[in-house]
Amino acid sequence: MSTTGFDLVVVSNRLPVDMQQDASGAISWTRSPGGLVTALDPIMKGAEGAWVGWSGAPDFAPEPFDADGTFLVPVPLSEGEIQRYYEGFSNDTLWPLYHDVITPPAYHRTWWDSYRAVNERFAEAAVAQAAEGATIWVHDYQLQLVPALIRQLRPDVRIGYFHHIPFPPFELFQQLPWRRQVIDGLLGADVVGFQRRSDATNFMNCVRRLTAVKPRTNIFSVHSDNGARRLVKAAAFPISIDSHSFDRLAHTDAVKKRAEEIRSDLGDPDVIMLGVDRLDYTKGIRHRIKAYGEILEDGRIDAASTTLIQVASPSRENVKAYRDLRQQVEILVGRINGEYGEIGHSTIHYLHHSYPQDEMAALYLAADVMLVTSLRDGMNLVAKEYVAARHDLGGALVLSEFTGAADELGGAILVNPHDIDGMKDAIVHAANMPSAEARRRMRRLRRKVMHDDVNKWAHNFLASLEDIGQRNEHNGAYAPTVTSAAEPVPAGSTAGGAS
Repeated sequence: MSTTGFDLVVVSNRLPVDMQQDASGAISWTRSPGGLVTALDPIMKGAEGAWVGWSGAPDFAPEPFDADGTFLVPVPLSEGEIQRYYEGFSNDTLWPLYHDVITPPAYHRTWWDSYRAVNERFAEAAVAQAAEGATIWVHDYQLQLVPALIRQLRPDVRIGYFHHIPFPPFELFQQLPWRRQVIDGLLGADVVGFQRRSDATNFMNCVRRLTAVKPRTNIFSVHSDNGARRLVKAAAFPISIDSHSFDRLAHTDAVKKRAEEIRSDLGDPDVIMLGVDRLDYTKGIRHRIKAYGEILEDGRIDAASTTLIQVASPSRENVKAYRDLRQQVEILVGRINGEYGEIGHSTIHYLHHSYPQDEMAALYLAADVMLVTSLRDGMNLVAKEYVAARHDLGGALVLSEFTGAADELGGAILVNPHDIDGMKDAIVHAANMPSAEARRRMRRLRRKVMHDDVNKWAHNFLASLEDIGQRNEHNGAYAPTVTSAAEPVPAGSTAGGAS
């Protein structure tokens, strides 16, 4: 940190901590679960940077505070903004649109107005923490307008943006009434990062179709506000986990003992299958359970000696599509257990909870087959956690080809979750896989996951941002810090980006 601000500022919808309040009203903070926090936690501790985000509670924004080596800056959201910006535009408009319209997106102008206003607030909070020439790293689809807003407020800083979920093809993206504003917002960044090459290609196609910018490579130029040409890079930076830390956790005696206890508590079945997901319609949970039920019905595996554990963490329960999904999954689980369960044995153990890392590591060690059957996923870090936990070279990974992880994890058994018969064959093969094949596949998976960890991901992104930033400084595209606050970018503006 410099004397006038931080050299690295991360901006995301949520802070990396959850608030706890006891009976006396005292507030404490605990580390949040989730892929973004897991990925960035070691980077932030090393950089001593600031993290800007919402506290998770309506109408509550305490003063900035230190937590576990990171300076946290809460951004306030009202109850209405949570409904319109977060549950509405972010999760009932953008989320389904960006996930292949698995459910229909809803388009409401009041939601968009709230999204824009909240993005302005996040941008202002971020620049207030940034030192001269700082790096500001913006994360994910809730904050797509923030890069251009920061660019207008602080043209001296380097801006990175990373998109954690899929980016849709133009044929879907063009449905969005505010498509141009979103593209202009993203063009405020120096580097726009995605999980997969196809996502970066989709973004560049949208830029080409919606603006006067015509990218021919993944590095292209736009006009900056001072008239110079500014380079923007769009590329894939596949995110990963702190794989060595997870491997060490899985090596501990406590985790190994807990894995044995899990198997014992389940009656020492021959095969334990495991699914770990947020309860989200993109995760293919219903498809997975349907395939499992049909395998039991076909007699291809023995219900008495096989157990499926499905961890389904609560998610967005104020959104109707998620409430409907929970009901559908629980009905399906109940039907299969009713048909194939026995006294003292359930063929599916459905757990609607979140669990700490040590318990997850034990579940991974206990599971013979890991089922990741997303209908669409940016990356899916659960697949990588499973691999990082399997230091014994045991287990088999069944992985949807519609995840970003499928591009990297060549030792997995890839499936199309829409093809129920094909998925059934893959699950049966994984359950009966010869140990030599399983070890060969897991060895290959672990080489990839252990080598390409979260530190490499962060280094690659930040090195790319450093390179583009230096080239833009050389071209005179950056300006010194302005002494007075700039006005927020208006709704129809090009945000000083596209030309």
